[in-house]
Amino acid sequence: MTLRNIIIHPDPRLKKVCDPVTEVTPELRRLADDMLQTMYEAPGIGLAAPQVGEMARMLVMDCVKEEDKPPRPMVLLNPEVTWSSDETNVYEEGCLSIPEQYADVERPAEVTVSWMDLDGKPQEEHFSGLWATCVQHEIDHLNGKLFIDYLKPLKRQMITRKMQKLKRERARA
Repeated sequence: MTLRNIIIHPDPRLKKVCDPVTEVTPELRRLADDMLQTMYEAPGIGLAAPQVGEMARMLVMDCVKEEDKPPRPMVLLNPEVTWSSDETNVYEEGCLSIPEQYADVERPAEVTVSWMDLDGKPQEEHFSGLWATCVQHEIDHLNGKLFIDYLKPLKRQMITRKMQKLKRERARA
């Protein structure tokens, strides 16, 4: 497994719609392993393929936070929300591609998502709470949308400027 570099906003790859996964290959399995390792190391609870420069409709997530519970790493290929609740939740979201920036985002409180697993088999699950927020956030990435796109323009511009400054500082380091 290899730790991947996480792309920092602004970057045109984070604004592109990803291509569907058509087959599960050894390279795709390796990417899934790399993404999970990268997500855990960051640390984060979700990571989408475009965040590591791969333009495939693939995401990984694990929202288990309790120390006494085993991790639940999930890999979703071509995920799609098939149902969402009218009830909404507001979570303070962050993003590995927008480090140390957080904002309240309102999303459906519950969603049902269908996807293909790494065995090429169709899956479906109902998510609520943090899991629902996370899966929607990561699916947004696959559609070229960031959590800051839900914010008012001034707040979004302020965060984007901070990220441009961070990228300049990292480039000099």
